[in-house]
Amino acid sequence: MSSAQPQGWAEGGFERFGLHSSLNRGLRAAGFDAPRPIQSETIPACLEGRDVMGLAQTGTGKTAAFALPILQRLIEEPGDGPLVLILAPTRELATQIDAEIRTLAASTDIETATVFGGVSPRNQIRALSRRPEIVVGCPGRVLDLLQQKQLDLSEIETLVLDEADHMFDMGFLPDIRKILAALPDDRQNLLFSATMPREIRRLADRILYEPHVVELAHTAPAERIEHALYPVAEGRKRELLDRMLREDDCGTAIVFTRTKHRAKRLAQQLERQGRRAVALQGNMSQPQRDRAMNGFRNGAFDILVATDIAARGLDVAGVDYVINFDPPSTPETYTHRIGRTGRSEASGKACTFVTRDDASWVRDTQRVLGAPIPTRRIPGFEEATTESGRTPRRGASGSAPRAERSERSDRSARPSGRAGGQRSGRARRGRRGGRSTGSRRSR
Repeated sequence: MSSAQPQGWAEGGFERFGLHSSLNRGLRAAGFDAPRPIQSETIPACLEGRDVMGLAQTGTGKTAAFALPILQRLIEEPGDGPLVLILAPTRELATQIDAEIRTLAASTDIETATVFGGVSPRNQIRALSRRPEIVVGCPGRVLDLLQQKQLDLSEIETLVLDEADHMFDMGFLPDIRKILAALPDDRQNLLFSATMPREIRRLADRILYEPHVVELAHTAPAERIEHALYPVAEGRKRELLDRMLREDDCGTAIVFTRTKHRAKRLAQQLERQGRRAVALQGNMSQPQRDRAMNGFRNGAFDILVATDIAARGLDVAGVDYVINFDPPSTPETYTHRIGRTGRSEASGKACTFVTRDDASWVRDTQRVLGAPIPTRRIPGFEEATTESGRTPRRGASGSAPRAERSERSDRSARPSGRAGGQRSGRARRGRRGGRSTGSRRSR
């Protein structure tokens, strides 16, 4: 259904999918010239209407992998929405997904809406009243609006769960199960995740019907990321951070801390030094978080000091360094954190500050990665931690400090007000690929 492509459009690129010409214009506007592996492996199955499970690291192009088939289907078979529901674990990721879809769909009439907590639901309810084809939201607010009868999911044809493992980490599975109960059985399900813990595997087995499975995920960091441990005494982390930020190749950096208080305090300290730094943590209001992320993206800030709220899914081009001021709580989170650099085939550096008390974390992480993490010692900052994680014992345990629980950023007060009027239903049809409603297994 697509028209001829302009000269220079990559042979063997996106034209192989037969996308509408308006989507090809959107691809060029988004800077895509050839499909990435996750896109090549999933788009054909998505276009056929099959359920898909994609396992891939963040920064690999997953959003376009599910957005393009969804947009193609909506162009071919338009109707009153919502027809597509995309669930994401954080407001920032939901906003990012929405922005990329809007770019790809800029030459179409397809509308989107975002719903998430931390802000008044008034504007979100107003946006839903326009019946957008695509709703991108966080589970907590989606469930709130559903229970208040402000969001109708009875015509959903495609469900997307993005960063499914992170939604489990944040405790969203009960909300997701309630949302699933409100969806039609006859729908397409697309599940994307970086890791596949047991609980997510059970969820996938429940909702996916004969899925096309693509597994590009690896626990180890991408090869283009140079990552290392930097032994340091706890009281000298600030000095070492200043040293790292002065490196010639450190133009932009994300600095991860374990707690919200430390992120706020560290950003303020850096700002007082004259650096363009800003904090991003769960106690901030949505406008404050938007200011931080937008400012970091557009270059108003060079340093983003963040908790694990920024560890997954956020796509910021050109981050030179990721600095783990505090090691993360799990080996999986380590991979996600340092994946904020080295995105879209670029290279980057990731530095993790470790003290003697982090020996257990070092051993556990290296065991999960299946390889040692290189250790780099900066003269004057050395600690006794070795690459194997063996250190002189300090105190009774020598174990890593207990990490703060993942921040749940999507909880908000439930909206008030009566439900809006009912819209006319869209005639339902069987799934693509010859699958009928009767062929669906019971859920």
